[in-house]
Amino acid sequence: MRRVVAAGLTAGLLMAGALAAPLAQAAPPVPPAGGVHTFTPAPVEWGACASEQLTARGLECAFLEVPMNYAEPDGTRIRLALSRLVHTVPEEQYQGVTLVNPGGPGGSGLGLALLGGAVPNGAGAAYDWIGFDPRGVGSSEPALSCIPDYAGFARPDYQPEAGTEQAWLERSESYARACAANGGELLEHLKSVDTVMDMESIRKALGQEQINYYGFSYGTYLGQVYGTLFPDRFRRVVMDGVVDARTIWYEANLNQDVAFERTIQAFFDWVAKYDAVYGLGTTGEEVEALYYAEQDALRAQPADGVGPAEWNDLFLAAGYNVLSYTGVAETFAAWVRDRDPVALAEAYAGSTDIANDNGYAVYLAVQCSDVQWPQDYDEVRRDNTRVDRRAPFETWANAWFNGPCNFWPAVAGTPVPIDGRGVESALLISETFDGATPFAGALNARRLFPNSVLVEGVGGFTHSSSLSGVACTDTIVATYLATGELPARRPGNNRSDVQCDPLPQPDPTVEEGEGA
Repeated sequence: MRRVVAAGLTAGLLMAGALAAPLAQAAPPVPPAGGVHTFTPAPVEWGACASEQLTARGLECAFLEVPMNYAEPDGTRIRLALSRLVHTVPEEQYQGVTLVNPGGPGGSGLGLALLGGAVPNGAGAAYDWIGFDPRGVGSSEPALSCIPDYAGFARPDYQPEAGTEQAWLERSESYARACAANGGELLEHLKSVDTVMDMESIRKALGQEQINYYGFSYGTYLGQVYGTLFPDRFRRVVMDGVVDARTIWYEANLNQDVAFERTIQAFFDWVAKYDAVYGLGTTGEEVEALYYAEQDALRAQPADGVGPAEWNDLFLAAGYNVLSYTGVAETFAAWVRDRDPVALAEAYAGSTDIANDNGYAVYLAVQCSDVQWPQDYDEVRRDNTRVDRRAPFETWANAWFNGPCNFWPAVAGTPVPIDGRGVESALLISETFDGATPFAGALNARRLFPNSVLVEGVGGFTHSSSLSGVACTDTIVATYLATGELPARRPGNNRSDVQCDPLPQPDPTVEEGEGA
């Protein structure tokens, strides 16, 4: 799913015609059928982390060699970076390992081994928490990067009516070509199923009959695929911000655009509620109108490299998480009040991981090759024009963020049909109006995993909010991890099983630490 990263096809390309053909002509890789995993990794040898910060937090680190291509287990190897926080309970209370994934695709998971400390009632202390950088990511070797400064300042306007469509097409194709040059053979083996096979290698290398799993966002898709291919290897499973496996990935992004329109409207309404603080309008409609008026002004006169595209990206964090509301609103108000271009550029740089081309490159490598994207730009234009009519905030920004998929050089795969009937238990968590992974995905996963229970943060607008201090949700997580007990599953397919409060919207009139 799109993360809060700025980024978003060659000269002579006819805009009304077909996209260029994929750059690669190699035969598609054949993943092990039916979840067969014949590779036997060496046991993990833990030691000090290269990061002093991770070591200071009590983590150990290691590398694990795995096949680049699991269909050729004796072929080229790559190295996965792993981290571990060891259990602190007596051995008779030990509950095994919990593998964690932060999502993305492209998110580094080494630091997420600390997640156990956020589980209430000390329930996390009974586990070894295992973080990992998925193949191509972060400290894993090799790591993919394509154009390091691609997500910088002064990028073209996202809106096609601004006359920038050709520029984005050319940028998108140039990025895909750079990934072809830099990625080499690895680019053909960055599909979700490859990472799932790596998860199975990690299980084997740790000497565990089963693993526990905690996945956020895209990590929930990895969990669904792993639970399909290796259902008997899952013990306790938590999936928060659940991906809809029916829409991988082109349709998922279009659905996301509509959901983000709802979440940004909620933000505008919140800003209006606190007009005494921000002075940006007394209704959501007034705040929204000011947002677009300022975007138009930056279209005419960018501010120190911040134009309409960067302005859009500044606000996307508010579409993901209500805890981002105050920072985004303060930036908005400061710009309207002071018109300081340097401060606005600093705010953009601080809100967007400009330097993380690795994360963006792997995001694309997964999404663009898990499944074939449209090869006819007429289709892309029609679909995004249609969605833009009802969801103008994020539609074209998201389209160009994923633009390189239309030129991706790796051969596309076929998504694994999800079947969670063999998974003994799973805890699913989602807020009603999650923008990044709309609630329909959680309902679909609940149906596909009949031994699961879905906890809904009713009326919430935050993506992947568990272990953020909402007692109702977090206590269920803690109880499940401590005992394996889940709340009762309710009859029917189109409902949640437990209704909790969502992550609350902040109150900027209350000093931090005073409470609501």
